[in-house]
Amino acid sequence: MHRENLLEKLDNYHPSDASEVEARLRMISFVKENPDCFQRHLKIGHITGSAWLMSRDGRRVLLTHHRKLNKWLQLGGHADGDSNILAVALREAKEESGIENILAVTEDVFDLDIHEIPPHGQEPAHWHYDVRFLFRVEGDDTFIVSEESHELAWVTPDQLHALDTDASVQRMAKKCVAIV
Repeated sequence: MHRENLLEKLDNYHPSDASEVEARLRMISFVKENPDCFQRHLKIGHITGSAWLMSRDGRRVLLTHHRKLNKWLQLGGHADGDSNILAVALREAKEESGIENILAVTEDVFDLDIHEIPPHGQEPAHWHYDVRFLFRVEGDDTFIVSEESHELAWVTPDQLHALDTDASVQRMAKKCVAIV
């Protein structure tokens, strides 16, 4: 079963708060009930992979000001059929930042979030079942802004309050501070 790897990661994940407890349970049910959960064509929603990308010293994180959603978020995107969500998150981090030398801090899930994506063009509103992993830049951290972003920025946890971020970004920042 192509979903076993993700289900194992979800089973082994220890949520940090009540919203993640709920997200974990909903995500497990969603993956079990939808064999095509990794496919974007699943109109109710799909699995996505995200990267909480830290600088080499762990003091900053790279965020994108997302073009479609118009808010500051972690890097990430659609699985497009790939059931290896860690690889999806890494691919998206590289594509959206132009940074090549990125390594996973661990292969374990770092954070979970389920959020509604508003309708856009012909695409109806749907849910992103977002599995997030912790990564670190191991070399040059010079980024290139992709067409998916208005801009990118390296930010410290103290700078997050000035940005339009959601509660899950704030939660990841708190987790990251605890690690470093």
